[in-house]
Amino acid sequence: MQAQRVQTQKLDIAAMPIAGVAGDGMRIDIFDSMAPLEAEWRALEQDDLNSLHQSYDWCTAWAEVFRHPLAIVRGSFNGRTAFILPLEIIRTHGIRRAEFIGARHSNINTGLFSSEFLETAENGLSTSQQAEIARALHGKADLMLLRNVPLDWRGRKSPLASMPAVENQNHAFQLPFLGAFEATLKQVNAKRRRKKFNHQTRILNDKGGYEYVIAAPHQRDALLELFFRQKAVRFEAAGLPDVFQDLPTQTVLHRLLELSSEERSYAALEMHALRLKGEHEGHIPAVAALSRKGDHVICQFASIDEALVPEASPGELLFWLMIDRLHREGVAIFDFGIGDQNYKRSWCPMETTQHDLILPVSGIGHAAAFAQRGVTRAKAAIKTNPQLYGFIQRLRARQGGKDTSAAEAEKD
Repeated sequence: MQAQRVQTQKLDIAAMPIAGVAGDGMRIDIFDSMAPLEAEWRALEQDDLNSLHQSYDWCTAWAEVFRHPLAIVRGSFNGRTAFILPLEIIRTHGIRRAEFIGARHSNINTGLFSSEFLETAENGLSTSQQAEIARALHGKADLMLLRNVPLDWRGRKSPLASMPAVENQNHAFQLPFLGAFEATLKQVNAKRRRKKFNHQTRILNDKGGYEYVIAAPHQRDALLELFFRQKAVRFEAAGLPDVFQDLPTQTVLHRLLELSSEERSYAALEMHALRLKGEHEGHIPAVAALSRKGDHVICQFASIDEALVPEASPGELLFWLMIDRLHREGVAIFDFGIGDQNYKRSWCPMETTQHDLILPVSGIGHAAAFAQRGVTRAKAAIKTNPQLYGFIQRLRARQGGKDTSAAEAEKD
């Protein structure tokens, strides 16, 4: 049964933005709504290396449901937009953090930068530009915290790399696509992969067969609801908090499914599944949700029904089918997202280090920034100790999973 939708309201158009000028002539504006920037925002997101998670439609879905105050940072030279940082204000324990919109559910964050700025700003955001951003955010936030930012992404150095940074405790894992499918498989032991695929197919064919499903519009919501149910069972069995159970998160994901496009090179959220025939007719043992922007595809989340044909490893089979299809569609990289798990390492020869970038804004923000760096380093240390990490996860589960993101749970 589809989750009840949260009632949302359209965001109000901002009044005059807060503005200032850095020492090098860059103008910094802070907007408290998205609408005034839509045209230039959509122009910047055409660059495929600017993350899908900072696209206008993606941010709108999160912003209109969660209703956190917004602080959209725009940098411009001579009236031409150089960058946009889509931020929302999150208050925790009295500290106001300016973070990317929906960042705790994102696999990669880059911000939005113009080609002109990328060509001229070899050293990224200057010290004076950072200082002006902090000044413009004063009164709205205590610190700016930009999570899960790769300092280098697909050969491009991030303009944010000049900011104070701490390595995030989680890395991301990718499978680059080479010229031929066989060449791609050779990166991850082609012989073993193909042998396993043939074995899985034989098992399922003996039970009546299967089909690979890409959800049509009328199927999307039902498949997403099935994912929620499958994931809830998995979290309960593992003693982990169910981070997909809250209604606002479910509502946003349903809304993202509606952002369809005629272009195969874009999908905000697309549901894929393995459906059985014969003995288990109509049952679905594996579900996955993919996002695509240009030649980059991200697996946002996935689930399996461990009671159905576990001997066939249906989740692994679904990944094979998705990767095979996308390889034929001209995709360059299949991204398994953040979080170190064995199945990701078995598929991925590429590991991307991401960083959290921290810019203090207020006096208390300097103390919070120091604490944030310590927390991140502590998390990294904890994750190297399986017993301690397991204990903390069980504690989170008993506390109802508060302050735990969907992305974090996928990493566990």
